[in-house]
Amino acid sequence: MKHIFQKGNSERTLLLLHGTGGTEQDLLPIAKMIDPDASVLSVRGNVSENGMPRFFKRLREGVFDEEDLIARTDELNAFLDEASKEYGFDRNHIIAAGYSNGANIAGSLLFHYKESLRGALLFHPMVPRRGIELPNQSGLPVFIGAGENDPICPSQETKDLEELLTEAGADVTVHWERMGHQLTENEVKTAADWYKGQF
Repeated sequence: MKHIFQKGNSERTLLLLHGTGGTEQDLLPIAKMIDPDASVLSVRGNVSENGMPRFFKRLREGVFDEEDLIARTDELNAFLDEASKEYGFDRNHIIAAGYSNGANIAGSLLFHYKESLRGALLFHPMVPRRGIELPNQSGLPVFIGAGENDPICPSQETKDLEELLTEAGADVTVHWERMGHQLTENEVKTAADWYKGQF
């Protein structure tokens, strides 16, 4: 997978996952705001939708191609194993920070794999899959940034995701904004404050 790796001074690695049409450059400034000491692994999605990079296919807005989502989640999980060996970072201390489509693939890691992540910051995510049993995510810290008036990700999606992750044992914090689907500076600052209390 096309990516950027920047070595940090701590055992933590921030996994950055962009939104639809983004690149591995997009969230680098956010990493500095959240954890300037962490190593950074910023990945570009392998799927192209009309020339826009994504992490998995969708059938239409808000409707995921579930088969592709499962395959791409597996691909990303395997890539994290390989990258940790290649770059020598701790596989057990990866914290994902994803926006929109990137938040959805990060959420999908939590829905499919136990201990794939040490924590997650999900900005404007949706529920990746419904009707499946989640692995035990006991005590896993998850921050969800959401928009009360998000046209792409209805607030009910956020509430459902919070409920599903909480039922799986995760320790979920939800922060609401009123800026639609936009990722705001205030949202990132709130996430950074939450992060400092967790890691």
